[in-house]
Amino acid sequence: MLRGARVTAIISTRSSLRFPLRLPITIHTSDSHEFYAETADISAGGVLFRTSKQLAVGDLITFRIVLPSHVLGTETDVLVNCTGRVVRCVEDDGKNKVGAVIDEYAFERVFSHAV
Repeated sequence: MLRGARVTAIISTRSSLRFPLRLPITIHTSDSHEFYAETADISAGGVLFRTSKQLAVGDLITFRIVLPSHVLGTETDVLVNCTGRVVRCVEDDGKNKVGAVIDEYAFERVFSHAV
């Protein structure tokens, strides 16, 4: 190695593939507030969403996302209920970009298409 050379390593802690999906999301905070936002991307391990609400790192949240059938390749939309924690919140163009890890999830029900 060269004397005085500086080496910078970037280690990613993300272990899931992200999908850039803009979907409505309903969020419930631990103090019983409910609000709506829009996802920026989703992975098996977390979600990034944009909101006008301020959340703090460490906040516990529950959230619901409807995954459209055309995205999943299924016959019906799927509702996913998640429990997670806020791990990042930064201001961007007047909105907050909030990153949350998904600690638990459950498929509540499947919506069927109207005939």
